[in-house]
Amino acid sequence: MIPFPAADPAAFIRAHTAPAPVPLRPDILLWQATEITPIWQATEEWLARNGVPPPFWAFPWAGGQAVANLIADDPSLVAGRRILDFAAGSGLIAIAAMKAGAAHATAVEIDPFAVAATRMNAELNGVAVTGITDDIIGRPLPGIDIVLAGDVCYERPFAEAALSWFRDLARAGTTVLVGDPGRAYLPAQGLDRLATYAVPTTRELEDREVRVTDVWRVPQSAA
Repeated sequence: MIPFPAADPAAFIRAHTAPAPVPLRPDILLWQATEITPIWQATEEWLARNGVPPPFWAFPWAGGQAVANLIADDPSLVAGRRILDFAAGSGLIAIAAMKAGAAHATAVEIDPFAVAATRMNAELNGVAVTGITDDIIGRPLPGIDIVLAGDVCYERPFAEAALSWFRDLARAGTTVLVGDPGRAYLPAQGLDRLATYAVPTTRELEDREVRVTDVWRVPQSAA
């Protein structure tokens, strides 16, 4: 079993991941798991004792890749704006935003290992991202112009809470974009599709090698 040094997330990340390009954004490098099963077993063992989430931060998931690619296609979405990467995982979206000229990027996660990975990934790509460990669902976001999220609809309670909050933020004037490859709890209505991408993935993570992934905008009039 892989040892899990809880006191030093950066050491764990360096020991069990390696820098590699993001399939849909090869200009961005992330610390990624090279052997998925061992890293998952390592965190599952720790999770049983200490409540550490699984290592979602070790992989570029399809929803985040799609949002990052939309940013590359249309940098004006984020240029000069203050963005928040919600449930950031690896921080891919925040990094893409900074590379496209965002004024400031904050990546928020409940997992301190994800925040550590985000900081390391930002450094790897030569950009500055503020990483925060916190549960911010339901809070107002003063000073944030746009919220970006990928793959938040995989679990019903989390998806429902996040989308309700997103609608509140949109009604208050914040732009909210969500990347999703058809997860089970994506709302069937009430979102505007902005773009669709074929995202390369792996059968170790998904049930297919390419996931068709949409980027949605939460409209200000969302019910």
